[in-house]
Amino acid sequence: MEIWGILRDIVVLLSAALLAGGLISRIGHSPLIGYLIAGMLLGGPGSLGLVESPHEIEAIAELGVALLLFSLGLEFSVERLKKLGMRPLLGGVWQVALTLIVGCLVAWPLGLDFKAALAFGAMISLSSTAVVLRMLMERSELEMPHGRNCLAVLLTQDMAVVPLALMVSVLGGTGGVVEIARQSFILLAASLGLIIGLMLLNRVAVMALGTLTLQRNRELTVVFAVVSGLGAAWSAQAVGVSPALGAFIAGMLLGSSPFATQVRADISSLRVLLLTLFFSAAGMVADPLWTLQNWYLVGATTLALTLGKLLIVWAVFLWLGQSHRVAAATGFCLAQIGEFAFVLGAIGKANGVVTESLYSLVISTAITSFLVSALMVPAAVRFGNLVARLISKSPKTTESADEKPNNPDIVIIGYGPAGQAALEPLLDQSLNLLAIDLNHEGVRKAQEHGIFGQVGDAMQLDVLEHAHVPNAKAIVITVPHFRSAIAILDNVRQLAPHAFVLVRSRYKLHTDDFAAKGVVVVGDEEQVGQELAGQLVRWIEANLMPTPTGTETTGTETTGESIPPVSPSSK
Repeated sequence: MEIWGILRDIVVLLSAALLAGGLISRIGHSPLIGYLIAGMLLGGPGSLGLVESPHEIEAIAELGVALLLFSLGLEFSVERLKKLGMRPLLGGVWQVALTLIVGCLVAWPLGLDFKAALAFGAMISLSSTAVVLRMLMERSELEMPHGRNCLAVLLTQDMAVVPLALMVSVLGGTGGVVEIARQSFILLAASLGLIIGLMLLNRVAVMALGTLTLQRNRELTVVFAVVSGLGAAWSAQAVGVSPALGAFIAGMLLGSSPFATQVRADISSLRVLLLTLFFSAAGMVADPLWTLQNWYLVGATTLALTLGKLLIVWAVFLWLGQSHRVAAATGFCLAQIGEFAFVLGAIGKANGVVTESLYSLVISTAITSFLVSALMVPAAVRFGNLVARLISKSPKTTESADEKPNNPDIVIIGYGPAGQAALEPLLDQSLNLLAIDLNHEGVRKAQEHGIFGQVGDAMQLDVLEHAHVPNAKAIVITVPHFRSAIAILDNVRQLAPHAFVLVRSRYKLHTDDFAAKGVVVVGDEEQVGQELAGQLVRWIEANLMPTPTGTETTGTETTGESIPPVSPSSK
């Protein structure tokens, strides 16, 4: 049967992806690169030809894209956007728009017609969520300023996939303005009908099965998620809309349900499997021989796109008020073409907007940029520091008075929740307090509390000198990221060797590194453990400990009600 031939190809491709991904991981890079290489070597033009059903596997891999967007829809929430802040999200919108416009304006004079140039701009405007986020999480850099920027931009880009896919679909329409407008209206109407249909279907399903039933029976939740995601993808394809769009909408609707967290956990294994197939199939699309024959064109395009996206992201976040170090590090992470270029390119090629040669160029450039990103993302912090040293210009500062104190008594670096709690007992005392934070919101909070605030990167010596840190009597460092805190501590020790320094250590394993530098360390994990132990001991004393004869125990500290004594025999 033909199904067994397809199964054989899937097993061969996954085996090669496992081997290549493992080898790439051994040398410290993302296994996604190994998946791409496995696909390039086994299937498609100019390869070994061990995969005999590349088109069928590509169709299966499209389900991986749909499931990726389905999971992104599950994660999408207004609360998550609020936590990231409006500035990084605004930076993502500007990055997508500027990259699309610049890409179109550059490609149009080079021989592409306007529709193809616009599709080219759409394909290169997105960065790789899978590559960048995985590497930032592995390096524990998502909490750093450039990591938060990358998360916000990538989330914005993921949301932009849907309108970009619609735009590329509309570009494939034939006829004049009226015909294109008619086709656009049909697509939008189909999309709206799909949204309404999925909303009604979800409501009917939840009402019929019951929320409690779905929560208690895990297998029903898995089946419900698969039916919602894959059924929405099929429905979208049936009405002429991108299947990825249907899956994204289904994920968003399911993400607002009370069992969204359970669904995310249940589909994680299936998502990994299908995404591995997607990247391997993406590698099969590339032609290694074409890439080698046109290496100069692929190399020049990769270099131009890398530099262009780096400068665009850098300029956008600099315009939003962030330091050169953070803006440059963010741009260094996002300077590649993302995996959704394959999706947009496939839509454009199917509609006749994207030619075969343009598609091959974009795919080859995307794979090359993945390889380059494996080296760039880990070096983003060093690149940002290098830029900050080369640019001899103090970051913009914001102060709460016309003149900040030349002799601050206490300087706190990082005025987040931990910093605010640390200084709260000192607000009513006559002390000169100064807060330094990279986040404008933190500085605004400090100003509201009557504290002098300065926006700046404490990893730079000139920022600390400008804040008169050498004159401080005590310095508190609350930055949660270990590497950043160590770098700030070294600067503080250099400028103010006699000051009392208090450092927050988020994890116990880093406590000794801080203590070795002669500072007082407060560990998050120890504090949490002590608080948990204290609460537990108080509860045990009030509820489980035997009461001496003639003594009454009320237990009002924990429940506010009288608690009867418990005899040893009843425990």
